[in-house]
Amino acid sequence: MAQKQIAFLFSDSTQADTFKVVLEGKDSKNAFLVFSIMQHNGQQIYQQKISGAELIKGNTKLKNEAARMNYLRNEVAYFFDEEHLLEPAVMPDEAPDKNVPDKAFYNELKSTGLNGFSFHTGIETTVYIAWSVKTQTVKVFYKCC
Repeated sequence: MAQKQIAFLFSDSTQADTFKVVLEGKDSKNAFLVFSIMQHNGQQIYQQKISGAELIKGNTKLKNEAARMNYLRNEVAYFFDEEHLLEPAVMPDEAPDKNVPDKAFYNELKSTGLNGFSFHTGIETTVYIAWSVKTQTVKVFYKCC
C-alpha cells in the first residue's frame, strides 16, 4: 500500500491541515486513490475516492498489470507536488470562465485569499478545491480538462 501525507495551510491561513492520499486495492482495475483532508482540529473535512481504472484509462503505454500498479503508485508519490498546491486558490486579478461551477464561491476565494488544491480524477479531468468560509465546507471552484 502506497501513501503520502503533507501539512498545508488550507481551511485556515495560520494552522495547517493534513492532506493524505492512500492507494487501496491489489489490482489496477479495482484500485482507488483515497484522498482526504483532516482539519487542524482533527475533523475530517474532505474525502474523495479516485478510481485507479479511470486514472489509467486511455494510457496505452501501460502494457501489463505491474506497469499499471506502478503508475498508480507514482500518482500517489506525486499527488502533492508543488504544482497542485495553489497559493492562493484564486489570484485577485483572475476572472471566472466557463469551467467555474460557482461564481459566488470563486469571488469568495478572491476575498479570503485562502489556498486551494488541484488533483486529477481521470486522464482529462482536473478538479480544483478550496475551503469556503461561508459554508464551512470544501467546495470545487474549478473543473477542467
